[in-house]
Amino acid sequence: MNEIPRTPLILALAGLLPFLWSALTVLWPDLAIWTQRVVGPRFVGPYVGLFYGAVILSFMSGVLWGFATRMTGPSATTGYVLSVIPALWVFFTQGGGAYQAGIMLILGFAGILALDWLFWRDGVAPNWWMRLRLVITAVVVLCLVIGLTQ
Repeated sequence: MNEIPRTPLILALAGLLPFLWSALTVLWPDLAIWTQRVVGPRFVGPYVGLFYGAVILSFMSGVLWGFATRMTGPSATTGYVLSVIPALWVFFTQGGGAYQAGIMLILGFAGILALDWLFWRDGVAPNWWMRLRLVITAVVVLCLVIGLTQ
């Protein structure tokens, strides 16, 4: 019953690829040089992780909004309000340099994990949701931390 369905698992793991690439190009400068030559500087080092992280954190607002649609009454209002926080967090915290943007994304991903838990606890997220989100968030945060070292 708690097994993560195959499609969401594969899509979530595929969604880690830009974060992993970001970390790999920080850890291996030769890979960064090659990537910059082949696809451009936006896909190298912390920049790909920061840009993609902002996109994904905003996307997660939509996922939470979907969970809020399963709520009723005052709980629904709370759910909708909580669901827009990640997108607003990205809007108000990105900028000010790569290091600051990275810190804010790390805090944002930690915060959305707490929101995930609230929606899961209220029974509007799938029963396997937290198993998936814990693993994905751990990898994302680790990759973003590696990006801070550059």
